[in-house]
Amino acid sequence: MQTNLADFIKDTPEGKEADAILRACVHCGFCTATCPTYQLLGDELDGPRGRIYLMKQVLEGKPATAKTQLHLDRCLTCRNCETTCPSGVQYGRLVDIGRKIVEDQVPRSPADRALRTALKEGLPRQWVFGPAMKAGQLVRGFLPAALKNKVPKRQAAGIWPRREHARKMLLLDGCVQPTMSPNINAATARVLDALGVQLIVAPRAGCCGAIRHHLNDHDAARDDMRRNIDAWWPHVEAGAEAIVMTASGCGATVKEYGHLLEQDAAYAAKARRISELTLDLSEVMPAFEAELLDKLRGKAVDKRVAWHPPCTLQHGQKIRGNVEGLLRAIGVDVQLCADSHLCCGSAGTYSVLQPALSYALRDQKLANLNATDAEMIVSANIGCITHLQSGTATPVGHWIELVDQALG
Repeated sequence: MQTNLADFIKDTPEGKEADAILRACVHCGFCTATCPTYQLLGDELDGPRGRIYLMKQVLEGKPATAKTQLHLDRCLTCRNCETTCPSGVQYGRLVDIGRKIVEDQVPRSPADRALRTALKEGLPRQWVFGPAMKAGQLVRGFLPAALKNKVPKRQAAGIWPRREHARKMLLLDGCVQPTMSPNINAATARVLDALGVQLIVAPRAGCCGAIRHHLNDHDAARDDMRRNIDAWWPHVEAGAEAIVMTASGCGATVKEYGHLLEQDAAYAAKARRISELTLDLSEVMPAFEAELLDKLRGKAVDKRVAWHPPCTLQHGQKIRGNVEGLLRAIGVDVQLCADSHLCCGSAGTYSVLQPALSYALRDQKLANLNATDAEMIVSANIGCITHLQSGTATPVGHWIELVDQALG
């Protein structure tokens, strides 16, 4: 694709990156075949190719409009198009750049602006979100359906292991997961404790930065990232082997710290090291498979589950097969549903900002998942788990909880 970027952007780091991404696109349209919003709406501008043209126009100096903003807002940033693209177009990075420019040019309505501000200021702060979610859970039965869908039933975390081990790894506790599903991180700690690894939660670490970054507040997102790096760095220097992610959405973002902070002289090198150390839990566990099987001898999990791979795992981090392989090894009957590559519609704050599209995608996904006749649906991201559970009576949980149950 030929480009002629406008003066305001062309010589900036973002402009150079956007130019390279645009030039990689060959207009083939393969991406539209796997774009969830294009499948729903049938509009070229609601597919990756159309959105790339919109962003190209803005980057070349054409003023953005409310229509431009609408079509970019409708993008899930699922990055399925990146998996499909034969040319390696890094669409996710381009849309982050394009959305920020459009956000700066096109005023939002007061109601939209207020909602987005509430999301980016409330969700990342555990001291705000935690009490609010707990209050919602107390009155959950009286909430309207739209709110009830966002408030999962209260869950006990169980015991957090206290044993010391020579092998240590960091764990990102996250911002919403500790309140919405506290058992996920506790189960992870118990499983790794049984395998001789101590998980450490750095007290000052918090939101990974994804919420603010995807809501176009890039400066605040980078502040989140710097805070986490500062919180983790003493443990990295002390020899922590890895930074474990139990939410694939967080993992996809932390693995980008090196890129997102590469212009920050004070943090660039540390950010690269943090990204190198960051592993999704499904990347950590295969190394322990033999030991795990030995501990589970005679305790195989006799259960049929449907595995929903989050977009941030299969498209963002390009991790496929790890979870299925591990669960099958311990005796779980794992089923992949039809169109397992497509997004469930959760996509961070998308289900709040684009509810009609989000719930349409959820219902399509659940129809395919339920067609597997599974006893349980498992995933690897708190957003997907909560979103899917809001539409089905079938239990939805994190895959590590099955391993924890098997270990007893």
